[in-house]
Amino acid sequence: MAVWIQAQQLQGDALHQMQSLYGQHFPIEVRHYLSQWIEGQLWDAIDLENPQEEIKAKRLLDSLIQELQKKAEHQVGEDGFLLKIKLGHYASQLKSTYDRCPLELVRCIKHILYTEQRLVREATNSSSPVGSLMDSMSQKYHQINQAFEELRILTQDTENDLRKLQHNQEYFIIQYQESLRIQAQLSSLATLPPADRQLREPSLLSKRATVEAWLTREANTLQKYRLGLAEKHQKTLALLRKQQTVILDDELIQWKRRQQLAGNGGPPEGGLDILQSWCPHMHTYACKFLPIPGPIEELLTELNSTITDIISALVTSTFIIEKQPPQVLKTQTKFAATVRLLVGGKLNVHMNPPQVKATIISEQQAKALLKNENTRNDSSGEILNNNCVMEYHQTTGTLSAHFRNMSLKRIRRSDRRGAESVTEEKFTILFESQFSVGGNELVFQVKVSKSPLVNHHYSILQCHMWDNAFAEPGRVPFIVPDKVLWPQLCEALNMKYKAEVQSNRGLNEENLVFLAQKAFSSSSVNPEDYRNMTMTWSQFNRESLPGRNFTFWQWFDGVMELTKKHLKPHWNDGAILGFVNKQQAQDMLMSKPNGTFLLRFSDSEIGGITIAWVAENPNKAGERMVWNLMPYTTKDFSIRSLADRISDLNHLLFLYPDRPKDEVFSKYYTPPLSKAVDGYVKPQIKQVVPEFTTPNPDPAANPTYMDHAASPAVSQPHAYGLYPPIGDPMLDADGDFDLDDTMDVARHVEELLRRPMEGQWSGHQS
Repeated sequence: MAVWIQAQQLQGDALHQMQSLYGQHFPIEVRHYLSQWIEGQLWDAIDLENPQEEIKAKRLLDSLIQELQKKAEHQVGEDGFLLKIKLGHYASQLKSTYDRCPLELVRCIKHILYTEQRLVREATNSSSPVGSLMDSMSQKYHQINQAFEELRILTQDTENDLRKLQHNQEYFIIQYQESLRIQAQLSSLATLPPADRQLREPSLLSKRATVEAWLTREANTLQKYRLGLAEKHQKTLALLRKQQTVILDDELIQWKRRQQLAGNGGPPEGGLDILQSWCPHMHTYACKFLPIPGPIEELLTELNSTITDIISALVTSTFIIEKQPPQVLKTQTKFAATVRLLVGGKLNVHMNPPQVKATIISEQQAKALLKNENTRNDSSGEILNNNCVMEYHQTTGTLSAHFRNMSLKRIRRSDRRGAESVTEEKFTILFESQFSVGGNELVFQVKVSKSPLVNHHYSILQCHMWDNAFAEPGRVPFIVPDKVLWPQLCEALNMKYKAEVQSNRGLNEENLVFLAQKAFSSSSVNPEDYRNMTMTWSQFNRESLPGRNFTFWQWFDGVMELTKKHLKPHWNDGAILGFVNKQQAQDMLMSKPNGTFLLRFSDSEIGGITIAWVAENPNKAGERMVWNLMPYTTKDFSIRSLADRISDLNHLLFLYPDRPKDEVFSKYYTPPLSKAVDGYVKPQIKQVVPEFTTPNPDPAANPTYMDHAASPAVSQPHAYGLYPPIGDPMLDADGDFDLDDTMDVARHVEELLRRPMEGQWSGHQS
């Protein structure tokens, strides 16, 4: 169902929120009459931070105006006449508003559609007859909106009581002035003759007594009103404090946490527009109490202080980094960032917009800032284009600064500390600005820093993964736990793997058990045995695995890189088991027919994958063995793909457990070469394993062989080592060989085969 149809069925506060989205910047009539067209456009495909996207935005604006004009032209009849005029007016209005800034139209409509979808989703969930089906997040949002409604009612009651109190106080002052006037008249009687004084004095004394009695009663009443109003203020502010805790200490912190995890491949943080809608409400209700007017200020000094604290927390906490700079910065390379003040729409900064400055600082400087130590003008480098004026977007109510062309010119390094390597030295970008509230009565210096960044690309992914996954909210920069529980690390590794490989297929329980065995040098296959085990940062990235010259992270990162660059489709198809050790592979294959094979990541080489298969031992009749091909790496796949290599090996028949290999891999085979033209044939490199090379009974069935009768088939043996060793002369005594030398030979042969063939094949020319 169209969003607009559902949006029209909203009720209560949700309907009010939906209606508030529209105005002169985008009339609700345009949304109504062009609802189908609006919802059919790809608004999300336009990057609002990219000025080059303005061309696309201009096309959408022109199309919108054309649609409005067409809709206006089709109106007939008396009612249609009025609508025709109105729609034509809206077309002209939108053109004049957005013709010079079409990206603002896109921003406006994206905000409208997102908010409508959220309101419809929340209304749908809240109307469900089964409470358990309500989405927990929508339920929480509903509770927050209910609290705002309660605040609105309390604030309105308090304002009414305050007006009543002020009215009564004004009348009290009038009566008090009357009592002073009567007292003055009584005092003046002393100058009158006794007869006149006795005539007028009783009446004045009676009036004074009446007024004083009223003043006494009214003073008590006013005191009760004041105390009652103070109690209502306290109740309202308590609710405001509670709402502040939920929004700033829970929801905003969770958003920042989601933003952090998104750096590890987690889902997009989302929810910022919802926070944007809540924070101005908080600011509005807080400012209604500051300062608390009237004679009761002395009684409510503490409440005034509380309100100031709330406003201070709102302004300083809602200055956020909407779009984080990259976590790896290189000098002389452009990068972008966006900061936003979530309460900016309420600060009336349109005439004098604040400026934001970006500075790069070290970890030690960040710690000093946290302690409020004076670090003014201190920096650890120089950033070009580091000043930006904040812009207010009326259509969305957002105040933000878009740094589009920052560049790190230079960076100053500190002395290295202990075991920390240069690749682990951390910096951050500090964004600073100044905002005032209430006509400069309150001025706030605001600062926010991005997640830690480094200036080296080598060996930094692990730093960011660990930091993004395990940093605690509100930490001292940039403290992270030295060790974490294995299940926590598993969650982070799985998230990172799916993000890097760009696959929906993550790591299953068997994969994670394999990783645990590797990390802890264990043979247990029970996941529960690892549940309470911890892994330190040193084990993760500093200490080499037993018997290896690389760390756990280096091995895992190599697997991700290899899969991302060369194996992604096969991983997505489930063709790669991957996380299986040599013994497990042997146990799995020995129960299968000869020619069954599987693909597993190499234990001994970073970024390597090997083929293990079961076959007869050529040196001993009747004996079956599991063989492991020397691992392939990125270097190998740059010459010939995995699918083609598997196709080359005729002794590989079934992918474990029992799938014919062509059924799995044929769609990835390189198409057959064309036949000879003008007497020339095209050579091709093929992989062979000498001990398992058998003639192909039907050359035409295998397109990787040349079928030109006058030319012999040209193949380049890969000569990969096999385990166990079988005395092949190309293997050394330990069953190993020089992979780099073999690759050099392969590339040299390929180069020779690509040269003009006149001199080499002159006998075959026609």
